[in-house]
Amino acid sequence: MTAVAGSFALSTSLTTQGTASIQSGRLALYANVGPDLTHYEVNVEALTLTRRDTITLPDSVQYAWPHRSRRFLYVATSSTAPGNRALPGNSHHLVALKIDEQSGALSLHGAPVGLPTRPIHLSTDIPSENILVTFNKPSALRVYRINEDGTPGEEVPQVEPLDAGIYAHQARVTPDNCLAILVTRGNEGTPTHAEDPGAIKVFDYRRGVLSNEVSIAPDGGSNFGPRHLDFHPTRPWIFLSIETQNQVGLLRMNDNKVDPDLLFRVGTLASSGIGRARQAAGPIHVHPKGRFLYVANRAEQTEDIGGVQIFKGGENSIVVYEINQDTSEPRPIQHIDTHGIHPRTFHIDPSGQMLVAEHNLPVTVHDGDKLKVVPAGLSVFSIKHDGRLEFVRKYDIDVGERSMFWMGMV
Repeated sequence: MTAVAGSFALSTSLTTQGTASIQSGRLALYANVGPDLTHYEVNVEALTLTRRDTITLPDSVQYAWPHRSRRFLYVATSSTAPGNRALPGNSHHLVALKIDEQSGALSLHGAPVGLPTRPIHLSTDIPSENILVTFNKPSALRVYRINEDGTPGEEVPQVEPLDAGIYAHQARVTPDNCLAILVTRGNEGTPTHAEDPGAIKVFDYRRGVLSNEVSIAPDGGSNFGPRHLDFHPTRPWIFLSIETQNQVGLLRMNDNKVDPDLLFRVGTLASSGIGRARQAAGPIHVHPKGRFLYVANRAEQTEDIGGVQIFKGGENSIVVYEINQDTSEPRPIQHIDTHGIHPRTFHIDPSGQMLVAEHNLPVTVHDGDKLKVVPAGLSVFSIKHDGRLEFVRKYDIDVGERSMFWMGMV
């Protein structure tokens, strides 16, 4: 069950005897609006979220990841807005928060560590000895020690320069703690700029030190824009969301290596999407039991109509795949609307019964002959025994001039 230990949502209070259940402690959901990170108490049986308390961090939240003990939450923050065209900020931090074991409330744990540029993702290695921080522009991967008291420490010196590709988006350590995989998205081509190739960068990993990089880039990275990956809980399978091609791909591990061939490139959209606004495949999560795979489809482009920015259309949905347990092939079985615009992050509770999707911003949309605003917020779904989702409710959230950018359950 080493792969299970690498999954963000899984709690140390879980058992695997039959259906997973929470025996002790509480399940908490954390979601940000700008620099404010709010704690919600989760009731899996009732499929409800109850807002509790909020902590304000130095900058806007970019991503977060828990310590293996679930006693600490590490948060990447930045004053830089996302995207290639964003104006640069000058404040970027790695923050440690202590999680109250009874209530789930968050409090600052040690001093924030300054970072050189905007971090886009972070994760810990399997034993939570180090934090891997991913930077998108310029593309980079840095590793920081975790001190014995759980605070983030000094950066780990690397023996050799790292090839971080173009527009890194995520780094994960394999369940055996032997490899670090950096997902680099590249950039789509424009009328004035050629396509930047995407790639998967695989490094040997030894106590925070990275070496012997191998690049996996089908067709030299052309028409290959990967975003995130997730590991199967019991099989040597790595599922990959390919953002710019709206696909899911599969990599296999063999003898502590990642095979270079990308298998089963399967589409994420319910329709072709030709002639519509930009679509982008988003986060990807394997169900805790390993039978199903979930990927977000995102659309948010607007157009000016009479001085009002109005949503151009597209799919904001979760696509559900059934995973063939013999061949590993993912087969789409459902596309379900998320009841919001741009589900940038979503998460599955450790028992596999509940999925929550977060939506960034309020967006004006057509509603028949009228216009209405679809608020940002959190959409809650029930996960059925066949893996399919059923929408339960949405919690609308007023974000003002800010945005929601990350949420996750611990």
